[in-house]
Amino acid sequence: MTLSATAPSATALLVMDVQIGIVARLRDEGYLPRLRTALDAARTAGVPVFHVVVGFREGSPEAHPRNRSFGHIPAGYFTPDDPNAAVHPDVSPLPGELLVTKKRVSAFAGSDLELLLRSGDIQNLVLTGIATSGVVLSTLRQAADLDYGLTVLADGCADPDPEVHRVLTEKVFPRQAEVLTIEAWADSLKAAFGDAEYGNQR
Repeated sequence: MTLSATAPSATALLVMDVQIGIVARLRDEGYLPRLRTALDAARTAGVPVFHVVVGFREGSPEAHPRNRSFGHIPAGYFTPDDPNAAVHPDVSPLPGELLVTKKRVSAFAGSDLELLLRSGDIQNLVLTGIATSGVVLSTLRQAADLDYGLTVLADGCADPDPEVHRVLTEKVFPRQAEVLTIEAWADSLKAAFGDAEYGNQR
């Protein structure tokens, strides 16, 4: 993704499945502070932030029993009244940041994400989230087929299996996306848009 060729508003940071019930199963105490660094960089540069969550209506009518990921979720899980469904407070949306609810693994599945991106003239997506082998992989594949420019922040993603995370970020994702650290991406924002413009977004 060539940031210098586009305005900050043409790029979106996707923060995916960073929900209380999902973060609780994560064994990486440094993950949320790292992700917050990416959020701060995006907000400072004027890059739109989209928070993507998985959620169902009461009774989970969207969860088909043939679906191995969602077909047998506990009653009431990730429904509107479930506190586990909320975005983790350490990375909660600011006023004006969009919350997108999906029904399957990919951020595009059962959501209005594509409509929102097209309406906002977003050309490039920066992917973060839990898990690397779940929402990040599925969203990357679908977004690539939709011809978005793609960046994955390797340390902005997390997976229960560190080896799976390593293989995806080092071997698989580079075939369709630029893979960067959060620090390198934040530096690229400053380099692409200039210190003056970057600072004016504060």
